[in-house]
Amino acid sequence: MTLKTALVTRGHTLALKDGSVRPRTAELAFEEVPQIIQAFRRMVRGLEFDVSEMAMTTYITAKAHGKRFTAIPVFPMRAFHHGAVVYNTKSGIQGPKDLEGRTVGVNRGFTVTTGVWARGILQHQYGVDLKRITWVLSGDEHVAEWKPPPNVVPIEPGKTMEDLLLSGEIPAAIGVQVDSPDIKPLIPNAKDAGLALLRERGIWPINHTVVVKDELLSAHRDLAADLFQAFAEAKRPYLRRLANGDIAQPSQDDDVFKRVMDLIGDPLPYGVAPNRRMLETVMQYAVEQGIIARPIAIEDLFPASTHALTA
Repeated sequence: MTLKTALVTRGHTLALKDGSVRPRTAELAFEEVPQIIQAFRRMVRGLEFDVSEMAMTTYITAKAHGKRFTAIPVFPMRAFHHGAVVYNTKSGIQGPKDLEGRTVGVNRGFTVTTGVWARGILQHQYGVDLKRITWVLSGDEHVAEWKPPPNVVPIEPGKTMEDLLLSGEIPAAIGVQVDSPDIKPLIPNAKDAGLALLRERGIWPINHTVVVKDELLSAHRDLAADLFQAFAEAKRPYLRRLANGDIAQPSQDDDVFKRVMDLIGDPLPYGVAPNRRMLETVMQYAVEQGIIARPIAIEDLFPASTHALTA
């Protein structure tokens, strides 16, 4: 088999991308997508790939709407999200609770994974009532059938989130980057705050997973486990380089992964068991925020052949 595949090149996926690690049962034919979020949309709306990286809550939303693909428990991107919320310092906002009763921007869609984790942080760590905020979106959702809660609205035509934030029409936004001295992170020392939450509560957010067309999984019973093992093999040399400080020009992700490694060991654990808490947490947030009506059983997210696999 040759499988059309969309996957970001990172240290732990490089061996797959350059062909030094290969699945036993298939060849991965990579299409380089300029922004991986474009692949998410193409997969959700048109099943354009056989194998595709996908944002975690995009996948959960797609699964709830019957899309014909299933994830393997591989999570190629994780990140802290305390720094995702920025605010206008002239807006009168002093802390997270001050967002209540206001309108807050969200970059792209409400189901974007960064936004889900950031809102979960606001709710569970800072006591923010998310239902008392009007969320204004700059784009639409990958899953076109998804219907927003009443307090989620689109941006006015002709306006941009950056302009609304700079002008003070909205006091804060998630996932928006604005180069201005008036726009600052709402939660100071965001990276340290994320690491502190990991130390204290074990929260290490999952951002992306990898999905495979259901028709392929049905026709080739060994494919899910084979792909899992290939991803696991590809990350091992990266973890050795990371542990030994052998990465010549570390990216910001590399730096974060190393700090996480120093706390918990493997910063990119694969498998259901080592990620159950994070999977249950993101599922809880998706229900609480009105993204899905009811939780999906964690085992239903992944093929049965992968449930016992860890790496």
